This record gives sequence, C-alpha cells and structure tokens, in this order.
Amino acid sequence: MTDIELAMQFGPEAERLVGVLHSPERPASVGVVFVVGGPQYRVGSHRQFVLLARTLAAEGFAVLRFDYAGMGDSDGDERSFERIDDQMRLAVDELAARVHGLERFVLFGLCDAASASLMYAPRDPRITGLVLINPWARGEQTLAKTHLRHYYWSRLTSSAFWSDLVKGRVAIGKALGGVVETSRTALSDSAMGTGDAARPDFRERMLESLQQLRARVLLIVSGRDLTAAEFLDMIQASRAWRAAMSRADLVRHDLPEADHTFSTRRWRDEVGRATVAWLRKP
Repeated sequence: MTDIELAMQFGPEAERLVGVLHSPERPASVGVVFVVGGPQYRVGSHRQFVLLARTLAAEGFAVLRFDYAGMGDSDGDERSFERIDDQMRLAVDELAARVHGLERFVLFGLCDAASASLMYAPRDPRITGLVLINPWARGEQTLAKTHLRHYYWSRLTSSAFWSDLVKGRVAIGKALGGVVETSRTALSDSAMGTGDAARPDFRERMLESLQQLRARVLLIVSGRDLTAAEFLDMIQASRAWRAAMSRADLVRHDLPEADHTFSTRRWRDEVGRATVAWLRKP
C-alpha cells in the first residue's frame, strides 16, 4: 500500500491554514483530524504527530494534521483553544473533500486540543469519535489540589527529598511556604478557572458537551503527568463528571509510566496501537 503525504492550505483567504494530509491508497471509511494543542504546531513534541499520523495511515486511516491560525505556518492571529471551533470544522470539511468515501470522522487531541475537541464535537454530526489524550482542565483550585495530592506527597515520601533536607540542600522555609500557599488556594472558594469571563467556565462546557455527545470516546491517560492527574481529580470530585464518564461508549487506556507528551518510542507506539484498535471497532 502506498501512502501519500500532501502539504496544503485551506480556509478563508485572510486566515489560510496549513496542514498535511496522510492519505492511504485504499482509505477506510473513517477519517481522523489531529487537533494540535498549544503552543504546538502540526509536527508535535518529539515529532509525535507526524509519526502517529503515519502509523494510522499505514493501517488505512486518512489523517489531516494542521496548524491553528497564528501557529506554525498558518496565517491569522493566535486564538485560545476555546475559540477554534470554526477551524476544526474547516479541517473536517477539507479532509472530507480531499478523501472520497469517508463516512465518519474522529478528532484526535492532546491536552487543550482534547478539551477543544470535546467542546466542539456535539455541534458537528459528522464527528462519530474522539481520542482525548490527557485533557486540559486547568484551574487555580484544581491545580493546587493536584499539587498537594500528587507533587508534594511524592516529595514527602521520597528518600531523596529527606536526604537533601538533612544535607541542607532544601530551603525548608521556602518549601513550607509553598505548601501553605498551595493549601490556601486549594481550600479557597474564590479560586477561578481560566475560561473566558463572558462564557461559562470551559470545564463546565466540557461536561455539558460530554453529556450531549453522540460519539464514541477513547480516553488515553498518562500516569506521570500533572495535567492528566488534574483532569482525573476533577472527575473524582464531581458526581456529574463521574456520571458522564460512566457512559458505555467511553474506553479508557492508561499508560502508568508515560509523561504528558509520550516522549519515548514505546509510549508513542502504545498510543498508536490503542488508537488503531479502537478505530477498527464498529
């Protein structure tokens, strides 16, 4: 099978988007759009999006990966991940136009691109699947709780930390001050998220989208990533999130040793295998 990689531009003249199409000789009926989290462009950390797109194309799935406006080689002004719905729609339009016979579309996103994909998907009936990798759920309070639960606890149970403390390599006053400040933020009722003040908090929009979603979901979670830990902590703290995540068409795949961007070949290959196996299911 011969796969074709084609660079292209698409979108309005004032905001041309740059992308790369990976087109198998005989593509499956499912096409995949890689939504790239920021600040990234279509290649990705460790060239992961290039390599993952090639993995999927080798298995018969057409893939389009592209740069947001204002990022990489695309024109226009950079936008928040909360405001790229039109660009995801354009990317799906372009993939549908370039590869004939596609009947279903999947959005594949890491970090805030996963969050953006989730918020967009219910508004586009062509989207029948989401691959959400370490979704972004950042807020002052949730981040503080995550640091207390995962970062500070791991340090307190680390022999290296206590060895450094005894040897005077740790500024104990500064360390305690950090714990106190983090605890204050974690317990605060006024700690707000990072969403647009004129709109509902983006995490609320993610939850509403998950509740409305008519698409399958593959959730991939790294075990050594505070972004993933914060997302999971948010779910654990919310009955509504737990209920939404219990849907039968949501599959979770954990990589306990992996970091946020799957920086080793072994971790990246596992993401590829999990995605291909999930895509092949009806």
